[in-house]
Amino acid sequence: MLITTSRKPSQRTRSFCKSLDRVINSEYTNRGKMSLRNVLLKSSQLGFDKTAVISETKGNPSKIDFYNEKGDIVLSMDVTVSITNSKGRVKIKELSLKSEMDDLNILGELLGVPKCMETLKRENVLVLKKGDNERRAIMEFYDSKGLITGPKIYIKDWRIFHE
Repeated sequence: MLITTSRKPSQRTRSFCKSLDRVINSEYTNRGKMSLRNVLLKSSQLGFDKTAVISETKGNPSKIDFYNEKGDIVLSMDVTVSITNSKGRVKIKELSLKSEMDDLNILGELLGVPKCMETLKRENVLVLKKGDNERRAIMEFYDSKGLITGPKIYIKDWRIFHE
Protein backbone atom coordinates (compact mmCIF):
# COMPACT_ATOMS: atom_id res chain seq x y z
CA MET A 1 0.00 0.00 0.00
CA LEU A 2 1.20 3.48 -0.80
CA ILE A 3 0.58 6.05 1.95
CA THR A 4 0.51 9.74 1.17
CA THR A 5 -1.06 12.93 2.47
CA SER A 6 -3.22 15.77 1.32
CA ARG A 7 -1.21 18.68 -0.05
CA LYS A 8 1.01 20.71 2.31
CA PRO A 9 0.72 18.40 5.32
CA SER A 10 1.74 19.47 8.81
CA GLN A 11 4.70 17.87 10.58
CA ARG A 12 2.26 15.94 12.79
CA THR A 13 0.52 14.42 9.75
CA ARG A 14 3.87 13.47 8.19
CA SER A 15 4.94 11.89 11.49
CA PHE A 16 1.70 9.90 11.61
CA CYS A 17 2.24 8.63 8.06
CA LYS A 18 5.80 7.54 8.89
CA SER A 19 4.58 5.88 12.07
CA LEU A 20 1.87 4.00 10.15
CA ASP A 21 4.40 3.02 7.48
CA ARG A 22 6.58 1.51 10.24
CA VAL A 23 3.86 -0.95 11.38
CA ILE A 24 2.20 -2.08 8.14
CA ASN A 25 3.59 -3.34 4.84
CA SER A 26 3.54 -0.04 2.98
CA GLU A 27 5.58 2.81 1.59
CA TYR A 28 5.15 6.46 2.50
CA THR A 29 5.73 9.11 -0.14
CA ASN A 30 5.57 12.86 0.13
CA ARG A 31 2.77 14.04 -2.15
CA GLY A 32 4.08 17.48 -3.02
CA LYS A 33 2.19 18.86 -6.02
CA MET A 34 1.00 15.48 -7.31
CA SER A 35 -2.65 15.24 -8.26
CA LEU A 36 -4.64 12.32 -6.89
CA ARG A 37 -4.48 10.74 -10.35
CA ASN A 38 -0.66 10.96 -10.31
CA VAL A 39 -0.57 9.52 -6.78
CA LEU A 40 -2.61 6.53 -7.97
CA LEU A 41 -0.34 6.12 -11.02
CA LYS A 42 2.75 6.20 -8.79
CA SER A 43 1.17 3.62 -6.51
CA SER A 44 0.62 1.35 -9.49
CA GLN A 45 4.18 1.91 -10.76
CA LEU A 46 5.52 0.89 -7.35
CA GLY A 47 3.50 -2.34 -7.53
CA PHE A 48 0.79 -1.41 -5.04
CA ASP A 49 -2.90 -2.05 -5.67
CA LYS A 50 -4.11 0.10 -2.77
CA THR A 51 -3.45 3.70 -1.76
CA ALA A 52 -4.19 5.53 1.49
CA VAL A 53 -4.52 9.32 1.52
CA ILE A 54 -4.29 10.98 4.94
CA SER A 55 -6.11 14.32 5.23
CA GLU A 56 -5.89 16.77 8.09
CA THR A 57 -7.88 19.38 9.94
CA LYS A 58 -6.08 22.18 11.79
CA GLY A 59 -2.75 20.39 11.36
CA ASN A 60 -3.90 17.03 12.76
CA PRO A 61 -4.63 13.82 10.82
CA SER A 62 -8.41 13.61 10.58
CA LYS A 63 -9.35 11.32 7.70
CA ILE A 64 -7.98 8.26 5.90
CA ASP A 65 -9.32 7.43 2.45
CA PHE A 66 -8.43 4.07 0.92
CA TYR A 67 -8.45 3.70 -2.88
CA ASN A 68 -8.23 0.55 -4.98
CA GLU A 69 -6.10 0.09 -8.11
CA LYS A 70 -8.87 1.56 -10.30
CA GLY A 71 -8.87 4.80 -8.31
CA ASP A 72 -12.22 4.10 -6.65
CA ILE A 73 -12.59 4.97 -2.99
CA VAL A 74 -13.23 1.80 -0.96
CA LEU A 75 -13.22 3.01 2.66
CA SER A 76 -13.20 6.42 4.30
CA MET A 77 -12.54 6.79 8.04
CA ASP A 78 -12.82 9.88 10.21
CA VAL A 79 -10.03 9.58 12.77
CA THR A 80 -8.00 11.15 15.51
CA VAL A 81 -4.56 9.75 16.25
CA SER A 82 -2.09 9.36 19.05
CA ILE A 83 1.53 9.16 17.99
CA THR A 84 3.89 7.72 20.58
CA ASN A 85 7.66 7.61 20.52
CA SER A 86 7.75 3.92 21.29
CA LYS A 87 10.83 1.92 20.42
CA GLY A 88 8.97 -1.34 19.76
CA ARG A 89 9.16 -2.96 16.36
CA VAL A 90 6.39 -4.87 14.67
CA LYS A 91 7.50 -7.77 12.49
CA ILE A 92 5.46 -6.62 9.50
CA LYS A 93 5.52 -10.00 7.76
CA GLU A 94 4.01 -11.62 10.88
CA LEU A 95 1.37 -8.95 11.57
CA SER A 96 -2.17 -10.26 12.00
CA LEU A 97 -5.54 -8.70 12.78
CA LYS A 98 -7.79 -9.26 15.80
CA SER A 99 -11.12 -7.54 15.29
CA GLU A 100 -14.16 -6.97 17.47
CA MET A 101 -15.70 -4.99 14.59
CA ASP A 102 -17.15 -7.16 11.83
CA ASP A 103 -18.07 -4.02 9.87
CA LEU A 104 -14.39 -3.08 9.63
CA ASN A 105 -12.96 -6.46 8.56
CA ILE A 106 -12.37 -4.81 5.18
CA LEU A 107 -9.55 -2.92 6.89
CA GLY A 108 -7.53 -6.11 7.20
CA GLU A 109 -7.93 -6.73 3.48
CA LEU A 110 -6.92 -3.16 2.62
CA LEU A 111 -3.86 -3.24 4.87
CA GLY A 112 -2.90 -6.74 3.72
CA VAL A 113 -3.15 -8.07 7.27
CA PRO A 114 -4.59 -11.58 7.72
CA LYS A 115 -6.96 -12.46 10.57
CA CYS A 116 -5.34 -13.80 13.72
CA MET A 117 -6.35 -17.35 14.49
CA GLU A 118 -4.86 -17.47 18.00
CA THR A 119 -7.22 -16.01 20.60
CA LEU A 120 -4.52 -15.13 23.17
CA LYS A 121 -1.88 -13.81 20.77
CA ARG A 122 -0.55 -10.34 21.61
CA GLU A 123 2.65 -10.18 19.52
CA ASN A 124 2.79 -8.55 16.07
CA VAL A 125 -0.92 -7.94 16.07
CA LEU A 126 -3.25 -5.13 15.01
CA VAL A 127 -6.17 -5.02 17.43
CA LEU A 128 -9.40 -3.40 16.32
CA LYS A 129 -11.52 -2.75 19.42
CA LYS A 130 -15.07 -1.51 19.81
CA GLY A 131 -15.33 2.12 20.84
CA ASP A 132 -17.85 3.80 23.09
CA ASN A 133 -20.64 3.41 20.51
CA GLU A 134 -21.35 1.27 17.45
CA ARG A 135 -19.73 3.74 14.99
CA ARG A 136 -16.46 4.10 16.88
CA ALA A 137 -13.41 1.87 17.07
CA ILE A 138 -9.80 1.92 18.25
CA MET A 139 -6.84 0.50 16.32
CA GLU A 140 -3.81 -0.53 18.39
CA PHE A 141 -0.57 -2.16 17.30
CA TYR A 142 1.40 -4.61 19.46
CA ASP A 143 5.08 -5.20 18.76
CA SER A 144 7.07 -8.43 18.66
CA LYS A 145 7.38 -8.40 22.48
CA GLY A 146 3.64 -7.94 23.03
CA LEU A 147 3.95 -4.29 24.04
CA ILE A 148 1.68 -1.62 22.63
CA THR A 149 3.40 0.56 20.06
CA GLY A 150 2.24 3.53 18.01
CA PRO A 151 0.30 4.77 16.30
CA LYS A 152 -3.03 4.48 18.08
CA ILE A 153 -5.93 5.37 15.79
CA TYR A 154 -9.34 6.37 17.11
CA ILE A 155 -11.93 5.78 14.40
CA LYS A 156 -14.85 8.17 14.89
CA ASP A 157 -16.90 7.02 11.89
CA TRP A 158 -16.46 5.21 8.60
CA ARG A 159 -18.08 4.75 5.23
CA ILE A 160 -17.63 1.66 3.07
CA PHE A 161 -18.11 2.13 -0.66
CA HIS A 162 -19.08 -0.95 -2.64
CA GLU A 163 -17.26 -1.64 -5.86
